Amino acid sequence: MKIPVHLLALSLAVTSLVACKQSGPATEPTPQAPPETMVVHPQTGVDFLDIPAHVTPDPSHVVRIFPPLAGRIFDFKVLPGQEVQKGQAIATLQSADIAQARSDFEKAKIEVIRADRALQRGTLLLQHDVLSQADYYELEATDKAAHSEQERARQRIQEYGFSEEGTSDTVPIRAPISGVVLDIGTATGELQRSLDNATTIATIANLDTVWIVGDVFERDLNTLKDGRPVTILIPAYPDLSLTGRVANLSDAIDPTTHTLKLRVVLNNPGHKLKADMFATIRVAGASHEFFLLPATAIFYEGDKTYVFVANSSGKFDKRAVVVGRTVTTGTTKNIEVTSGLNDGDKVITVGSALLRPVSGD
Repeated sequence: MKIPVHLLALSLAVTSLVACKQSGPATEPTPQAPPETMVVHPQTGVDFLDIPAHVTPDPSHVVRIFPPLAGRIFDFKVLPGQEVQKGQAIATLQSADIAQARSDFEKAKIEVIRADRALQRGTLLLQHDVLSQADYYELEATDKAAHSEQERARQRIQEYGFSEEGTSDTVPIRAPISGVVLDIGTATGELQRSLDNATTIATIANLDTVWIVGDVFERDLNTLKDGRPVTILIPAYPDLSLTGRVANLSDAIDPTTHTLKLRVVLNNPGHKLKADMFATIRVAGASHEFFLLPATAIFYEGDKTYVFVANSSGKFDKRAVVVGRTVTTGTTKNIEVTSGLNDGDKVITVGSALLRPVSGD
């Protein structure tokens, strides 16, 4: 049986193509870089308890300024965060109440003049036996009451910040202490009510000393007591480390978080510590021994932690270890190993994944 020429040519072409695929150049496997290792030695460190905290002003050095009388605020001069000095005018208050106070004072002055003249006349009448002793005592009591009422009216004007001889209906509102304005509660042109229903004009805090207040869990109470030295860390200033002592540990537990308030009092030169800054109260504990490994040396299987350690034959064995804190220095992340290693062990730091068994097909 003869095969057509065109079918024979097609068969030869397919055979040649298959042969080319089978005889193509062979690719060599890419060599793997050897794992990196390090010899470990124990280090000594100190256990510590980190308590989240924040900076707060000393409440005994915080003053809330209220208007001395009802009126309208003019020329309000401060903003939150601004430093003010004791006696500095922070606003001006215009009030009609001072007119009433001055009117009361003028009436009291008239009554004093009237009572003084009546007493003088009574003294003359008493000397000539025209006035009885009882009526004289009545005039004397009336005179003393008039003087007392005049003094009360004068003191009221002075408490408002005015002089009894003046005529102005405006009074400056001054800072009672030197410090920082934490917040303001008014603005120029706003009407302020009287003291019995007033809003705060401004809150000023002296930040020469501040409190570092943290929340302590019940389980950590046995490590804390008043007077214990602590270290204060401020995230805003990574290179700043402050030392202090526990000033007070609250006796009241928060029913929601089951924590207690821990207070540390610090001097604050230059006012670097601002109200509501984040902070950490670090309490040092007992010393312990550990091995410090790069995070790349540790691998996890479930809830277990392992490293690869060289054996006597030069091969590597998988060994379970117990890890502790993570220590980050710059961009380098290290992990403390508290159990499972010995002095002089050679541990794989990079490339341990190549020695782990591959799961699946």
